[in-house]
Amino acid sequence: MNKTIIKIESLVYEYKKDDQEQPVRAVDDITLDIEEGSFTVILGRNGSGKSTIAKNINALLIPSGGVVYVDGFNTADDNSIWEIRQRAGMVFQNPDNQLVSAVVEDDVAFGPENLGIEPDKIRQRIEECLKAVGMWDQRKKAPHMLSGGQKQRIAIAGVIAMRPKIIIFDEPTAMLDPNGRQEVMGIIRQLNRDGITIVLITHFMSEASDADRVIILDQGKVAIDGPPDVVLKETTLIRALDLDVPLIVDLSERLRQRGRRMPVFTRAEEMVTYLCR
Repeated sequence: MNKTIIKIESLVYEYKKDDQEQPVRAVDDITLDIEEGSFTVILGRNGSGKSTIAKNINALLIPSGGVVYVDGFNTADDNSIWEIRQRAGMVFQNPDNQLVSAVVEDDVAFGPENLGIEPDKIRQRIEECLKAVGMWDQRKKAPHMLSGGQKQRIAIAGVIAMRPKIIIFDEPTAMLDPNGRQEVMGIIRQLNRDGITIVLITHFMSEASDADRVIILDQGKVAIDGPPDVVLKETTLIRALDLDVPLIVDLSERLRQRGRRMPVFTRAEEMVTYLCR
């Protein structure tokens, strides 16, 4: 069993709205342990608290109650912020908010430069990271000339250039077309295979099937937590939470209702193999 790299204990996060006297509780007493090297997907409709959890892990937000540890460092400790940000990188929904330079390779260099990495090693990281996301040929281009999917790949390259142990993806495919989503998800899966701990915040149920663990939130609380083969089959609960049932699960159910004796599948490859037999 791998060590716990993210430890969330009784996390509460509240914020104030101008038109309300009482604070709004976005996260309500959540406790989670996330293992090093794992791939965790956190799902939920808008307002469920999933992005708030992501920002608490990266110390962009500080808990109103409870505590969050990242690789043993308390996110509420100002003296630990540098250590936490080195260990936990974050990729946001809109890559334009994360790109800071006028040239792709300069953008990837920005993080390592701020870490004080030697120039020769920075150049090596730029090449490694841009090749890892399939953007080496675009290194001299201006980011604003690229597609949404390409920009997101540049943002990912900028994060992995800092060599984090953890990458938190906060709805990274929400603004992308299907091809862009597929490209980014392929990179995320490869990063996890390379040993990086992945926390993926999403509202696309289809993105959960390759994870080790799926957590569905509702109104700031954990509604269900488990492996995707278990969680994604809880179709009654998923629909009650106003989420879409994954296409493959829905198709499995429809075939079963029409008299086909078969399991409920969560992956298309498994269903195709079964039907072909």
